[in-house]
Amino acid sequence: MNEVFFKVATAVIEKSDANHPADAVLRDELRKQRGLTRDDGWEISKAIFAYFRWLGWMNAKEPLPSRMEKALRLTEKFREYPDSFFDDHMVAKAVPDWIREQVDVTPAFARALQKEPKLWLRTKHGMREAVERELRYCSVPENANLPDALEYEGSIDLFRTPQFHEGLFELQDIASQAVSVICDPKPGETWWDACAGEGGKTLHLSELMQNKGLIWASDRAEWRLKRLKQRAARAKAFNYRAVSWDGSEKLPTKTKFDGVLVDAPCSGVGTWQRNPHARWTTTAQDVSELAEVQSRLLGNVAGSVKPGGKLVYSVCTLTRAETTDVVTAFQKAFPDFEPVDFPNPLQPKTIKRDLFMWPQEFGGNGMFVASWKRK
Repeated sequence: MNEVFFKVATAVIEKSDANHPADAVLRDELRKQRGLTRDDGWEISKAIFAYFRWLGWMNAKEPLPSRMEKALRLTEKFREYPDSFFDDHMVAKAVPDWIREQVDVTPAFARALQKEPKLWLRTKHGMREAVERELRYCSVPENANLPDALEYEGSIDLFRTPQFHEGLFELQDIASQAVSVICDPKPGETWWDACAGEGGKTLHLSELMQNKGLIWASDRAEWRLKRLKQRAARAKAFNYRAVSWDGSEKLPTKTKFDGVLVDAPCSGVGTWQRNPHARWTTTAQDVSELAEVQSRLLGNVAGSVKPGGKLVYSVCTLTRAETTDVVTAFQKAFPDFEPVDFPNPLQPKTIKRDLFMWPQEFGGNGMFVASWKRK
C-alpha cells in the first residue's frame, strides 16, 4: 500500500469505535479525498477489513502501519495455505472471549469468519440465466432451492451496470434470501414485514407474491423507508405500503395478516465475516438488551396474525439469547402459536423447526429462523 492509502486507512481505524462503525467512517473519509479512484477505495477497504479480521493476532504495542501490513500478510497466507493455521489458534483469536458463552465457536466457524465474504445476488425471477450470462463471473449455488440466487466473483461496480438499473437483480445475501422463501407467501395474501429496514426482504416477498396482494413494510427510520421506496421503484414492486413504526404496542394498522415476518434488530454476530469490526465492539450486554427488544417485538405483532396465519422470526445472529431463548420465551407466553416445520432452502432435503444457517455451511451470513402457525 502506498502512503496515501495508509493515511486514509489509518484515519479510519483510529476513528472507528462502537458508535462509529468502520464502514461508515470509511465512506466519510473517502468522500474527503480527491483523486482516489474506485479501485483505490476498494484496496483501502480491503486493508481496513483485513485489519479488523485479524485483530486477534495483533500486538497492540506495534505501530499501526506494522499491524496493518501484518494483517495483509495473514490474509494472503490464509488464502493460499489455510491449513498452516492451527485450529486452537483460530478458535482463540478470531472472536472475543465473551461470545463463547453464547455461540459454539468451532474451528470451522472460526475459519469461516477469517475468509473474505462471498457476494450474493438475487435476480428477478426467471432472469438468472440472462444475468449470469451478461455479468459473467457468476455461479449458481449447489443444491440450494433458491432459483434466483447467484454468487458474483467479478470485480466490476455492480451498481453501475444496466442490469442493476433495470431492476434485474438486487444484492442480497443467500441466507437473507432463504428467509423469504421460508415465509412462502402466496399471491393475493396480506403480509407484514415488521422490521423492513431498506426493504431487501420486502422486495423478495413481493417477487414471490408475483406483485399480487399487499405487504405492509414498516421501520422506525424514515430514511430506510425512503431507500425501500427507491429500491421498489427500480424493481417494479408495487404491492407494498411503507409505514413508520417504532416497534411499540401502538401498531401501524389493525389489519390481520396471513403472515408476519419479524426480521428483528440483533447483535449481527452472523455478519462478523462481512463486518469484522463489529466483533470487537459488540458486547454481551448488547446481546442481552437486544434479546429483550426481540421478545417485545414478537409479542407486539402476535395479535396481528390471523388464525391459521404464519409468524416468522429471523435474526442475522447466532447467540443463544437471541435465538432459541427468544423462541422458548415466546412459546410460553403465546401458547396459541404452534411451531411449524419447514424445508431448509439451503439443504432442501432437510426439514427444520428452528434453523441455524452457519457461514461455514452455506457461504453466507449466519442466520436463525423460526416459524409458527396461529391456532
